[in-house]
Amino acid sequence: MAQRGQWSAAELDKSALVTTVEDPKRKYVFHYGEGFLTERLPLGTRVVYPPPPLSPIADVDAAIEQAMEHPLGMDPLSAQLKPGMKVTIAFDDLSLPLPPMKSPDLRGRMIEKVLAKLAAKGVDDVHIVAALGLHRRMTPGELRHAVGPRVYKAHFPRTLYNHDAEDRENIAEVGKTSRGETVEMPKRVLDSDLLIYVNLNLTSMDGGVKSVPTGLTTYQTLRHHHNVHTLKHTSLMDPSRSALHDSCVRQNAVIEEHVKVFKIETTFNTNTFPGMLRHLQKPEWTWAPWERAVFQNTKAFMGTAPFELRRSIFHSIRSPYGLTGIAAGATGPVHDYTLANLFQQQAVPVQGQADVLIVGVPYLMPYNVNSVLNPVLFHCLVLGYLFNMYKGKPLLRKGGVLIATHPLEERFHAGHHPSYIEFYNRVLSQTRDQQGVEKGFEAEFAANPKYIEQYRHGYAFHGVHPFYAWYWAAAAQDYVGKTIVVGAKDKSVADRLGYATAPSVQQALDMAKDTVGPNPKVTYLHVPPIFLADVT
Repeated sequence: MAQRGQWSAAELDKSALVTTVEDPKRKYVFHYGEGFLTERLPLGTRVVYPPPPLSPIADVDAAIEQAMEHPLGMDPLSAQLKPGMKVTIAFDDLSLPLPPMKSPDLRGRMIEKVLAKLAAKGVDDVHIVAALGLHRRMTPGELRHAVGPRVYKAHFPRTLYNHDAEDRENIAEVGKTSRGETVEMPKRVLDSDLLIYVNLNLTSMDGGVKSVPTGLTTYQTLRHHHNVHTLKHTSLMDPSRSALHDSCVRQNAVIEEHVKVFKIETTFNTNTFPGMLRHLQKPEWTWAPWERAVFQNTKAFMGTAPFELRRSIFHSIRSPYGLTGIAAGATGPVHDYTLANLFQQQAVPVQGQADVLIVGVPYLMPYNVNSVLNPVLFHCLVLGYLFNMYKGKPLLRKGGVLIATHPLEERFHAGHHPSYIEFYNRVLSQTRDQQGVEKGFEAEFAANPKYIEQYRHGYAFHGVHPFYAWYWAAAAQDYVGKTIVVGAKDKSVADRLGYATAPSVQQALDMAKDTVGPNPKVTYLHVPPIFLADVT
């Protein structure tokens, strides 16, 4: 039986989240990398705010137990276990949630419950794997945070480890899909009697059939759905209109012919900011006087502090999310429940598209946790993710203008993103065309032995990963008429990415009129927290 929190009618009323600017003197908060801007908006601008956090499930441990013993479409977990079994537990890596969850992390709580059931049934051949795909390896400290100190102490490093997509001796081909897509998996997973996959679902693009064919596989498998053609025909938040999802459906079907998979998926609320920063998830006019004072002091400090200090402060944020739902069992029914639960928290009804869409760009996205938001990741975040925070149809009309606030500097983390540096300097200096990028350079980067070594034995993203970051933005790159970055400190970065720049939101709006006409419909999508505009 799936579990969810008890939500009141007041919590589900989202009509007040879509407002219109009526006071020309009111200032609105914009995320600006490792800092903030406050800007006025023209009269009539539509502002869409995130939903407040839904009430969480009070007894998390009981909810986990209930989900595992009353699963959807499968027998209870305890009934599937017997002595001598080989079990692999996989869990989502540090690319979500964003920001990271405060301790105890929900992944660890679920894994502890699973391990207790395995032990009670005499199952002692157990491996616990961080499902990285081609992301960077998690550090020992990051693994400890995710699984908790007890699991870490008992299993690291022998039976708690990172997935290695380049460990060819321990990778096997499972088969091919009906369209000839290669499916590869770790031999350990294929040899297991049961794969238990523990999910955190931050958005509707997480979990479901996507988990295993992206988290526990190789470049040879990922390339079938992480490519320009597929991602140009992918609505990130709507699986029914996603070529990536369709490919993962086919690959996951091949996998589940060979491996029995028991899924545990969770959803959580929008309680993103801790303590003294809680006001950042509320409309500005609801702030108490002390919250306004805290914000002004924070904004002033972040405007003058050195970058590394600002970065360390922001990346120390741990979010007090509340669990709003959990389901376990077969992949399909579990994920159907997850999506319904997720949309109940995150979807905000919005009528009509905008000519100009404004977003504040924060310091964080899935591929720079404890790292740096480099220019390629900025491109991925703005056009790949923030643009796609919609259901139904894009919040921005085709040919409209996207305005983003961010300092946009040429900063890279050499340890985490070495291939991104070459991609930015060599590839993007020659072409921004998605097909040209893919056909001219991808295979070379994917096979580069230096990048493979750094992925396997350092903490670097796979050599091909900057290509995927670039492809995520492929659909929006063709759809958006112009992108303007407000507050960019290095115009050369904007030029290389193909963006215009402006010193203020108002000046960016004036520039936008050259593209969309003199009286544009303007919408400000007030993120984070993460939510979806359900556009009709």
